[in-house]
Amino acid sequence: MTEITQEIAKKTKSFMGNDLSLAGLKKDLNVLSLFSGCGGMDLGFEGGFEVHKNCINKKINPEWANFEKKTWVKLPSTRFKTVFANDIRPGAQKVWQRFFSSEYGIDEKSFSVESIVDRVKRYWNGEKNLFPNDIDIVTGGFPCQDFSVAGKRKGFDSHKDHMGNLIHDVSEENRGKLYIWMREVIDIVQPRLFVAENVKGLISLGDVKKIIQKDFESIGSNGYLVLEGKVLHAAEYGVPQSRERVIFIGLRKDALKPSALRALQKDPIPQEYNPFPVPTHSESSSMGGQLSPLVKLKDIMADLDEPEHSKDPDQQVFSKAKWYGKHCQGNTEIKLESIGPTIRSEHHGNIEFRRLYPKNGGKYLSEFKEGKKERRLTVRECCRIQTFPDAYCFTGKNSGAVSSSEAYKLIGNAVPPLLAYHLAKQIEKIWPGLFE
Repeated sequence: MTEITQEIAKKTKSFMGNDLSLAGLKKDLNVLSLFSGCGGMDLGFEGGFEVHKNCINKKINPEWANFEKKTWVKLPSTRFKTVFANDIRPGAQKVWQRFFSSEYGIDEKSFSVESIVDRVKRYWNGEKNLFPNDIDIVTGGFPCQDFSVAGKRKGFDSHKDHMGNLIHDVSEENRGKLYIWMREVIDIVQPRLFVAENVKGLISLGDVKKIIQKDFESIGSNGYLVLEGKVLHAAEYGVPQSRERVIFIGLRKDALKPSALRALQKDPIPQEYNPFPVPTHSESSSMGGQLSPLVKLKDIMADLDEPEHSKDPDQQVFSKAKWYGKHCQGNTEIKLESIGPTIRSEHHGNIEFRRLYPKNGGKYLSEFKEGKKERRLTVRECCRIQTFPDAYCFTGKNSGAVSSSEAYKLIGNAVPPLLAYHLAKQIEKIWPGLFE
């Protein structure tokens, strides 16, 4: 460990005591998840899933895995437990319920497909028991299509409503303002902390970032301290993908220890109070060699069979869309010696190619000599680029399966679980020093 890392660990240990029981801490911390999709953020906050060993920096996080035994290692579980999840996509509900009920024993009824707008309105009308009690954290990746540089960038003036239907008049219920309804849920359940996520493109869209932060700060008459939104690059946290997301974190002022409230208003925030995780991977060998190199696609895909030889339904399925030309989005070949492209929530024609024929610019000539074919990325390969474990299944013939088109969209919309895990573990680490 560096001196900085050792000092952070020392201070964190002083907050926590020798173990949770000695510190008198609540064992589980309840999470309410909004705009959950297929559960990338939820999986990260639960922990206990497998990643490639190169995805973990064993100098910074040596306790995360036994690096000597195997290539794929299981991350430790966290204190966080998902007690409510929500998304309007029935496909998201299907795959979420199948995985979280089988892997974590979470009740399938915990996932609701009702629009959060409608649920909040029902609460306002006096209905009870619409949200669980004793919520510690609210997470939510509010819809990003209207802020993404890949979209039309309508922002707050989206012409789609909260159910994704076209509308003629802009209102507080349009897709670009759904973060407002996340704010309303936070106001209802009063968590000690919330995490809101969106695309990096949001920060370059006028005053959108500043407005969103102000709106979150206004919860409960200025009851939350909202930290400056920060852009996290997934590749810097062991995710083999070029993917940047802006993260907003808010903390309830009356729940914070006075020392924590003072520390969180400093610039910079002392790391023992800072909920944003430090990077663990880099293209360059900075920080005295503490950072690991970025994770290459060739490492995470090395053990995958070709679709025609695989027994994994998600590896058997890939987009059959033809090559449309090098100037079309998604019609490029991945680079095995590098990180992957951003996995987008797109239709079949925008899914990148695992390999292209040489006449189309493909570089993997030896693979064609082995009899391999031109094809786009499989559903499983997209999962691995996003750091979903192989236990997370999308297609196939079981009751929780969705179509390949739906699978691509759900995977592309998700927060990389490993990125979410870094957030969760940092918040878990500093939690005893933050709250009464």
